[in-house]
Amino acid sequence: MAAYVYIMANKRYGTIYVGVTSDLAQRVWTHKNDINPGFTRRYQLHNLVYYESGDSIEGAIQREKAIKHWPRRWKTALIDQLNPNWDDLYPTLI
Repeated sequence: MAAYVYIMANKRYGTIYVGVTSDLAQRVWTHKNDINPGFTRRYQLHNLVYYESGDSIEGAIQREKAIKHWPRRWKTALIDQLNPNWDDLYPTLI
């Protein structure tokens, strides 16, 4: 089963959120449509700016926890490396 670690943002170098899911397209859709209350709705984190896939949810959770503990500059560098314009990657999923 595929598992994903992803990063949502409200704008380039804006507020970011790191999450994990087994259904990336569905999860990003819930963020974009403010389905659940919380951090991503409060800060309007509607742009999928980074994601990576793995083979297990356990591995993805471990990776998510590691990224969440990184300094912010490491997280932004990770995004910059693969998505330098911080484009919304959601359209590539659907």
